[in-house]
Amino acid sequence: MTAADIAQSLQGRKSGSGWIARCPAHEDHRPSLSLKDADGKVLVHCHTGCPQQAVVAALKAQGLWPEREQPNRIVATYDYRDESGELLYQVVRTEPKGFFQRRPDGSGGWVNKTAQRQVLYHLSEVLEAPIVFVCEGEKDVETLREYGFVATTNAGGAQAPWLAVYTEALRGREVILLPDRDRPGIERVARIARALVGRVARLTILELEGAKDVTDWFRSGHSECELIAQLEDREVAR
Repeated sequence: MTAADIAQSLQGRKSGSGWIARCPAHEDHRPSLSLKDADGKVLVHCHTGCPQQAVVAALKAQGLWPEREQPNRIVATYDYRDESGELLYQVVRTEPKGFFQRRPDGSGGWVNKTAQRQVLYHLSEVLEAPIVFVCEGEKDVETLREYGFVATTNAGGAQAPWLAVYTEALRGREVILLPDRDRPGIERVARIARALVGRVARLTILELEGAKDVTDWFRSGHSECELIAQLEDREVAR
């Protein structure tokens, strides 16, 4: 919304490089409100002395003030490191919900671009573990780690490609795939399973009933012992 938009809505008129209209903050019989655009902002001034805050509030009440878009707020960061622990990049979660990748710029700051080298989350733990859970998001990985399990994922969510380097990092291990209970999650696990078959020591797909993901499953009251029991039950059924 520009100064012209506001002035025209107030039945104002052009005046020099700006506009003039009746001020909505007081009973204005002679147009006393000046409006103009400057550096992408609308500047207003009432020549009868209304405080700017009062003018803006009156314009907002009529839906005639441009609301600034609030930048997405960072609510979580997830470090992706190489085998030796060196930080390669971060996945950043924002609110409203969104994700982006950034990498160190070498000077203490960040470059908001995808890193050339992509690795599994908590790679060094994966390389040392005989059993690894693979889930869809970093939040679920951290939930599993809180309960004492080794877990990982790849950046990018359900639609991200599963790279050959991820398969190589899991080679020879027992892998448990935990799909999110929606179509993208199930399709993602199917892609990963096809890549891992014949390359890992054992492959299990474990669907957790009654929850969208493993974080929700634990929050609904289940325990790590129940998770282990479900895996053992699958072994008996084989």
